[in-house]
Amino acid sequence: MEREEIVRKIKEFMIEDLEIDEEKITDNALLKEDIGIDSLDFIDIVVIVEKKFGFKIKPEEMKPVKTFVQFVDYIEKKIA
Repeated sequence: MEREEIVRKIKEFMIEDLEIDEEKITDNALLKEDIGIDSLDFIDIVVIVEKKFGFKIKPEEMKPVKTFVQFVDYIEKKIA
């Protein structure tokens, strides 16, 4: 899967499923502070990522992931 497709799928579920404003989703946006993802959203993200990308997110692997681009990098690395 190409990086552009990964970005598109992530943005799509953030906008549609988590109801995040598209303009908040930029590469350097902080997931918690700028985008507004909380612990309940994270549970939804785990389920959505498993369905769309075919792997489970391990919470300990997500600790260093702070920005949108780091989240994209994480998913890209897991499905490569």
